Amino acid sequence: MAVPEIIPVAHEPDYRTSTIGRFSGGQFLASITYASPDGFAMGDGWEERKRLFVVLHTFDHDGHHQESDIWCAGTWAEQMKRRYDARSVVARAEARLADALAGLPGRTYCDIAIQPFQVTVDGVVFGLITECRAEDEDGEHDWAELYPDRLGFSAPWNGEYDT
Repeated sequence: MAVPEIIPVAHEPDYRTSTIGRFSGGQFLASITYASPDGFAMGDGWEERKRLFVVLHTFDHDGHHQESDIWCAGTWAEQMKRRYDARSVVARAEARLADALAGLPGRTYCDIAIQPFQVTVDGVVFGLITECRAEDEDGEHDWAELYPDRLGFSAPWNGEYDT
């Protein structure tokens, strides 16, 4: 089944889509996620290339991408040096996400429906990107993947995702 023009994304409290919803300006999708630059290969120094990002994508009421606020909180290597510190990479990311969400007037957490989109920041691809996953490889896009979070959406297009 082909990817619909507008893709539903289900809100799941306390899980991977807990910070999505609507606000007075439209819809939002926010997350904290580790990612590496496109083309990255594991090897020496990977800890410096794996970075933790705070991501806030906003969309209009009809699901068209408006803008993305993407901020790097630090690297895996930095986090390992201060795992439980109030100034750790994770603590900084959580504080930045809380501030970003607080800045959305009329925010409510709920299901959303958005169009595919893509942005690249510091060599890392972010977005909801359509792909062809069917075994017959007929070329028709039948899957949408949220990058770099790696959440996959497919038929019956009810907002549920695979990880």
